[in-house]
Amino acid sequence: MIRTAPKVNNLLGIDPQDAAVVVNFEEASASQKRRDSYESHRQRVFALAFYMTGGEMEAEEILGNTFIRAFRQAKEPSGELVDRSLVTELQRHVEFEPVRAEPQPLAMPPAPAQKLEHRNVKRPDLEAALVHLPATERLVFLLRDVEGYTVDRVAATLEISPQAVSIALLRARLKLLQVLAALPRQQEAIAV
Repeated sequence: MIRTAPKVNNLLGIDPQDAAVVVNFEEASASQKRRDSYESHRQRVFALAFYMTGGEMEAEEILGNTFIRAFRQAKEPSGELVDRSLVTELQRHVEFEPVRAEPQPLAMPPAPAQKLEHRNVKRPDLEAALVHLPATERLVFLLRDVEGYTVDRVAATLEISPQAVSIALLRARLKLLQVLAALPRQQEAIAV
């Protein structure tokens, strides 16, 4: 009787069923990493898309396309890559105006009848005021003052100079002050 050696499908001697379990685990792990990456950036991307377009459906479309673009470029896209993908998608939906690198004379807003120094700004008021900003200034304001990005990161994301970011941010803040100061102040009733 001649004995034949058992068939081994690979050089490591791993049973094919065990190999399938390892491959399935790796696929599940990669899938979970993609899900984690998506979840860690999803809310920020949707919020920025919504404030830039003003519509939920359009923001959802931008959200999906942003992640499709980002995952095509990397298995686990960084926040910077997701942001660049978002800006690319936003450019398809919103017209961005160029930011002048040199400071232009800024017209100071006229002194409002109501000063904002002792007034809390409510979120709905700020959201309503954002609509009055040009797209580039709005995005710079959202990235810098809302998301807390550094000037350099905003500049890299938008592919403009840090000086242009600072100018756009200053203009955005001044316009927001002007719009917010013009809003009627609601008197809070004081119970006696």
